[in-house]
Amino acid sequence: MPRGVIDVDGIQSPEMQALKNKTTPEDLPFNITKIGHVVLRCQNIEKSVKFYTDVLGFRVSDVYPDSMIDGKMVFMRCNNDHHGVALVGGAEGPAKNIELHHMAFEVDSLDEVLKAREHLNKHNIKILFEGRRRAGVQVAVEFLDPDGHWLEIFWGLDQVGPEDMARPPEEWVEEFSLEDAIVNAPPGQDTKLADPSLKKNR
Repeated sequence: MPRGVIDVDGIQSPEMQALKNKTTPEDLPFNITKIGHVVLRCQNIEKSVKFYTDVLGFRVSDVYPDSMIDGKMVFMRCNNDHHGVALVGGAEGPAKNIELHHMAFEVDSLDEVLKAREHLNKHNIKILFEGRRRAGVQVAVEFLDPDGHWLEIFWGLDQVGPEDMARPPEEWVEEFSLEDAIVNAPPGQDTKLADPSLKKNR
């Protein structure tokens, strides 16, 4: 299937609709409100901590020495939570991204996504994708950390209420550059920039 073409028939198959229509029990005794934190193994903990602090702006909260956990452990935060990402050293090779597909970090504005792209380029971080994926219609840049974990910085993820349905596939607008994502927005997504100069000249 060509890039950017949505397999609407596959999405609307009975099997896919059954998955999409799965409801949540109303009698759960708890309510999970967000993803709390992710812990990743890394080969060189000093190099990885430098990446997460210098490139992504995380702050270190605490460190466990080898006497507490083999390979050391570093807890880092991006908000007031004690940690959102923690790193454990001692990995024997790059991540294979078998179980963990990717980890995403939200920013407050579309301008920040463009600034993130510029910042990643200045740090010689290879960008693997930029633009808008499909479901959720967030605008993002995607890249790897030093151990090969796939990361995403995004803005504009659809908000869906408890009893609401997500937007239909016909409203997904997949784009493969930030500039195209800005020009071709799905219904209801305001892609006006506070600083239009952030766009690349094309």
